Amino acid sequence: MPKPYAPIGGQAVIEGVMMRSPHRIATAVRLPDGTIQVQSRDYVSLSRRFPLLGLPILRGAIVLVESLRIGVAALAFSADAAVAGESERPKGERRYGTLGLGMGLTVLISFILGIGIFFWLPLKLTDLTGVRDPFFYNLIDGGIRLVFFLVYILSIGLWGEMKRVFQYHGAEHKTIHNLESGEELTPEFADAQSRFHPRCGTSFLFLVVIVSFVVFAFFGRPDTLVDRLIRFALIPVIAGISFEIIRFAGAHYDKPWVRWMSEPGLQLQRLTTREPSRDMLEVAIAALRAVL
Repeated sequence: MPKPYAPIGGQAVIEGVMMRSPHRIATAVRLPDGTIQVQSRDYVSLSRRFPLLGLPILRGAIVLVESLRIGVAALAFSADAAVAGESERPKGERRYGTLGLGMGLTVLISFILGIGIFFWLPLKLTDLTGVRDPFFYNLIDGGIRLVFFLVYILSIGLWGEMKRVFQYHGAEHKTIHNLESGEELTPEFADAQSRFHPRCGTSFLFLVVIVSFVVFAFFGRPDTLVDRLIRFALIPVIAGISFEIIRFAGAHYDKPWVRWMSEPGLQLQRLTTREPSRDMLEVAIAALRAVL
């Protein structure tokens, strides 16, 4: 049994959960007939295979890229399962359509749009204010980025189908808490756990926004194209720093001051998680068992 705060994480997918341990990945999906389908495989991160890539901060950037690729594969698997089940329903009752088609291209476009919306657009809007002082320029830029992030979180919550994904997100967190508590992995024990977790991706993205302000403040006001390109080049560094903070918080969450610092991210998880049902917890447990 892994020790508390073991490096096991996951992701909610369509009607299921993906779990990842240091040596294995598994995705469990609830099929329309009520059974649980599990896809698992061995996986060792580049940061573990190549010691240089496992250095602090650098490993965070590696994990971010790997997590994106693994997450896309898990979403594609769950979408295929959902579409297979939907094809058996009358057309008017189908919920997921063809989510499995073009998943990689969709995520790539979304990633590019995300860079544009959360990093390029705030710069352009801050330029319009006419502020010249470097500190206040970066403060406004960071404030706009934070507002965009909050609007994004609130907006995706308005999509009706996201409610079930958010429930599976809650199931993922509760199941990992169940593991870390040392209790037997059961829906009953998992249900008693919190749906908020300090190593959640929501907390990570919130940290990226905060850390980006601190890092960019050291580079002053970006007056030239080169200055702005440097900012974009620093995104992996910002992700790496944020990863180290999240990793530290997960390992030392028993300390009161760490809990206090983690609280803003945990509160944001109220928007991205929902209380799961027992059958959702069963799916999350199936995924977790497959990676242990």
